[in-house]
Amino acid sequence: MEKKKKIIVIGSTNIDMVVHSSHFPNAGETILGDEFMMNQGGKGANQAVAISRLGGDVIFVSKVGKDIFGINASNALKKEGISTKYLLTDENSHSGVALINVDDKGENNIVVAAGSNARLMPEDMGFLPEILEKSSFVLLQLEIPMKTVEFVAGEAALRKKKVILNPAPACNLSDDLLKNIFLITPNEHEAELISGISITDKKSAQNAALKIHEMGVESVVITLGKKGALIYSDGKFEEVKALPVTAVDTTAAGDVFNGALSVALSEGNNIFQSVCFANSASAISVTRQGAQPSIPYREEIN
Repeated sequence: MEKKKKIIVIGSTNIDMVVHSSHFPNAGETILGDEFMMNQGGKGANQAVAISRLGGDVIFVSKVGKDIFGINASNALKKEGISTKYLLTDENSHSGVALINVDDKGENNIVVAAGSNARLMPEDMGFLPEILEKSSFVLLQLEIPMKTVEFVAGEAALRKKKVILNPAPACNLSDDLLKNIFLITPNEHEAELISGISITDKKSAQNAALKIHEMGVESVVITLGKKGALIYSDGKFEEVKALPVTAVDTTAAGDVFNGALSVALSEGNNIFQSVCFANSASAISVTRQGAQPSIPYREEIN
């Protein structure tokens, strides 16, 4: 195995406020929930923590507000061994907040108030060339402004760095962004939105993956929940089956998958091997409650 390479994660930091209930309320309905938890979250922070716990070498870039949630986020990252050198503070905005409802099947509904995450701009990143020089992979998501994602992807691709995009929350992606992506990891809904192809079976999933590749992305991994994952890379399709676990909370499953995938790639594994590793990490995470509390450590997967 070759020496692992440094991974940059640029993305959101949130405080997750989680309420468990038997089911999701309908419009206008009030229901009684069960337990309440407050955890560190945000897709960017979750992925950075996953990378750190799984043995990766991570640089994390994010922005928090000048409030107690921002202080807590900084302290939590330090406990995970992640430098806060690039955790920026916005004096005029609150930190990101996510309101999460988890039902008794382990499914979730999430509403995010982006706060400072929406103010992480290209002009904040005078340090980007310096950290790109130190890194081989850049992991991005879509809880920060699109123009920032596009800027970072362009700068990374210009320097021949491999950009991994987790296209969540789902939205339309520009051709300019897609052509700078080495690997994209949509779920079924996100893949449908990007490709314009409705995914109903294995063949339609393959068609969607191929279409996304033809739009400029080198490799595509579509995560299919309980059906596993579909890979399109180097002109061929491969499938990775889901592991049989009982889901308790799926909140951070995608973030764990992407963090683990990045770690495995940084260690020189091919995409199939890396998806298998990511699948195992994600399967463990859904058996636990919370976002960052659910993220496994390397020894658990080994």
